[in-house]
Amino acid sequence: MFGLFKRKPKEKQPPQLQDLNNKPIKEGDKVTSLRYELGTCTVVLEGLEYFYVSDESGKRVSYVKMVDAITENQKVLLLEQA
Repeated sequence: MFGLFKRKPKEKQPPQLQDLNNKPIKEGDKVTSLRYELGTCTVVLEGLEYFYVSDESGKRVSYVKMVDAITENQKVLLLEQA
C-alpha cells in the first residue's frame, strides 16, 4: 500500500548439503566420496557452489554431480572430526 512495505530481495544462499546419513555438510568438512574414485575430500565453497576437492589426486567435482537420485542427499559420508 503506497509502497511503504516493500519486500527486500533476498540474497541467494548456498544450498544446504547433507550426506547419506542426513548429517549436514559445511565448508571445510572432510568427507569420503562414494563416486568418481575421489577418496577423502575437502568441501570447498566458491561463490554459491560447493566443490569436493580430492586430498589424494587434487581432482575437483561439483556438488551437483554427487546428488543421490533417490534421497537427494550427497553421495558422500562425513568423516568424524577428532
